[in-house]
Amino acid sequence: MILVLPAPARPLLEPHLPDGMETRWFASAEDACAMAPGAEVGWLDMYEASDMVAALERADALKWLNTIYAGIDWMPKGKLAHRGVTVTNGAGINAITIAEYVVMGMLTIAKGYREVVRAQDRHEWLRSPPGRLELAGTRALVLGGGAIGSLVQTRLAAFDVGVAIVRRRPGAGELGPDEWRDRLAEFDWVILAVPATDETWHMIGAAELDAMKPDAVLINIARGSVVDQDALVSALAANRIGAAFLDVTTPEPLPSDHPLWALPNAHVTMHLSGQSQSKMFQRGARLFLDNLARYRAGEPLINAVDLDLGY
Repeated sequence: MILVLPAPARPLLEPHLPDGMETRWFASAEDACAMAPGAEVGWLDMYEASDMVAALERADALKWLNTIYAGIDWMPKGKLAHRGVTVTNGAGINAITIAEYVVMGMLTIAKGYREVVRAQDRHEWLRSPPGRLELAGTRALVLGGGAIGSLVQTRLAAFDVGVAIVRRRPGAGELGPDEWRDRLAEFDWVILAVPATDETWHMIGAAELDAMKPDAVLINIARGSVVDQDALVSALAANRIGAAFLDVTTPEPLPSDHPLWALPNAHVTMHLSGQSQSKMFQRGARLFLDNLARYRAGEPLINAVDLDLGY
């Protein structure tokens, strides 16, 4: 069995790999493309989606593709399904840090903390707080009840924030995919934690933004594609919603002349939420090794993705 794995994970994986395997460790996109042919198992994560796709195109014998990323919108899903490749993702690996990022964003906006930092940069002693909102007693709508959405709900409960979860298959007290739009005006925070699929493309557009409270905050830690960004810019510029906390945008990186940078009620955090931790590779390595044992035993893999649904 031939494995192609990322060099940064080598210290975590190599001592635990079974004997009799040929392991190729790539340190660059060129390495990955050169090593991919003939590999049965691939963990081909790189920063650029185009590099990962290029390596996949050359992985002519691939049977199992592992990724540390939760989102698989960058993958050629149709081709992988046609080739019978099993894909496992990193759902849950980054959930803790992303949920913490959501709370940070909410507190930053509620307390006006960005203005506090700017005042310190100016060496100015503020006489009154720039933000007076308490999280306690506010209400949050979380679209997406996966690992991230569930942890957001748990953490916000500690702040006495009322949380409503939207799921494809809602449980008791949760909202279904056809119910949440009529309820938007009830919430102070609208938090997006859904996968990027055809179904979720531009799920927040002009109509949804108009239906939100005029002081409501949109928080997107999903993908830029789930928001109609032009409609969001218009809503923010006209103060039709209070603010937006955007860890993801379209495109990424956001061009330096994009209007989102200059809007005072837009907070752009450069897709850093999932990386704001030191345990990503440790968690990813443990999950990979668990799945490798399952793969060799012919057992179902953890976090196996439905390529038709996209998650």
